[in-house]
Amino acid sequence: MKRIDIMILAEGTYPYVSGGVSTWIHRLITSMKEFTFGVVFIGGRARDYGEKKYILSDNLVHLEEHYMFEPVTGPTPQAQRIEESSLEYVRHLHLWFKGRHTEDVPEKLKTLRFYIEEVKEEAFLYSKDVWKFIKEQYINYDMESPFVDYFWTIRNMHLPIWKLADIAKNLPSFRLIHSPSTGYAGFLASLLRYDRDIPFVLTEHGIYTRERKIDIMNADWLVDRRLFFQKEHGDVEHLRQVWIGFFESIGRFIYNSAEPIISLFDGAREVQIKYGASPDRTCIIPNGIELERFSRLRRSPDSDVPRVVALIGRVVPIKDTKTFINAVKILTDELPDARGWIVGPTDEDPGYYEECTKLVEILNLEDRVVFMGLQDIEDILPRVGLVTVTSISEGMPLVVLEAFGAGVPVVATDVGSCRQLIQGGLDDEDIKIGMAGELTPIANPHELARAYKRLLSNRGDWNSCQEAAMRRVERYYRLDTMIDAYRKIYREQMYGRHRV
Repeated sequence: MKRIDIMILAEGTYPYVSGGVSTWIHRLITSMKEFTFGVVFIGGRARDYGEKKYILSDNLVHLEEHYMFEPVTGPTPQAQRIEESSLEYVRHLHLWFKGRHTEDVPEKLKTLRFYIEEVKEEAFLYSKDVWKFIKEQYINYDMESPFVDYFWTIRNMHLPIWKLADIAKNLPSFRLIHSPSTGYAGFLASLLRYDRDIPFVLTEHGIYTRERKIDIMNADWLVDRRLFFQKEHGDVEHLRQVWIGFFESIGRFIYNSAEPIISLFDGAREVQIKYGASPDRTCIIPNGIELERFSRLRRSPDSDVPRVVALIGRVVPIKDTKTFINAVKILTDELPDARGWIVGPTDEDPGYYEECTKLVEILNLEDRVVFMGLQDIEDILPRVGLVTVTSISEGMPLVVLEAFGAGVPVVATDVGSCRQLIQGGLDDEDIKIGMAGELTPIANPHELARAYKRLLSNRGDWNSCQEAAMRRVERYYRLDTMIDAYRKIYREQMYGRHRV
């Protein structure tokens, strides 16, 4: 096996899911041929992923896949015993996961040896002592829920930690680890950082902790079984609190082990600090695009602007595809020749996709809204008048930069870096460039439709936004600038500043 310089941990992304973070990983690897890379793909279940979506570069010399939630197979369970001293650490780990310990975890819990030798997975699963502890926690904190719900929540929360420890134990050697998120990938990176004493670079495209909090608050697999009189206004049931505490706790653990902690824009950096990142470890590296690839797609000044609005992204709740569909209904009632294209994979959340198709039918939009599936963005951008982002949470959407590069204005919800991208904000010169589209509130189809109509109906406004979009991306968001920043970090972390 060839020497691996940089190991990237890809949670639910590269190379089996296209777009967004996956494209960013692919560009890092293909743009730095002087380094060799490995990728550890971490997914939920193997059946949820298909074939590779990318042609792998020659300098990607190692790829392995692991799935956190495959059905458990193995020997018949047998009763286990845990030493009292080790059990005390299990208690600490459990309470820390639940957010009841806000300090850093004990040094012992940072080591692979604890999970592989001292308290093995089967000991956690089948020890009477652990069973007794879980019962005590249930009685003390969550009698409002059925015990079976509490029990499986605790098991499902803890089990991936032992799987991650097993992955860490068997990975080949490398010189630096880079995780594009906190979560399970970031926890694995932290274990490796402490066990092997190697640099750990963290980049957050969106704030993982905050996004999981949104997912958990909206999850229908967490059923609130409390009786009416047990609920208080604004109160969150205990099991949701447990999951939220879990992701907040491991987020702090990861921030304490990573350096640098990279975000894509200043607002994200502020949220990282709020969730526990040390300010002096944080820095900002915006995304960038291959400008030459997209600039050739630009429409000539005298050509017509198609009355087509494209939502380019996965059909999943966080992208709020339903709000886009409703906005297209309002738009086409006033501009009957307008169309809405939904461009992106539909298989990540089949239930949500089905709800979206039914909404199209209910609104009689079958001839005005088209689900196009996964497409080459270079084929799409020359055929649309606007690109839109309707998400309820984002980092720095690459699709916005790609649209700008192709000279297509963007209408986006005011999430993540979209305000910075559309109206400027990096410096005074960026602000003077002007608006590259419009911003709207989250989940507001009327405001989206108003913005679509204005730009599709007024060529002067459209031209002004196009000019601002092209100038902004050319000045601030080039791929070579982003790659140079990561190249410098890789060299400093692996070789030391004096050798860069």
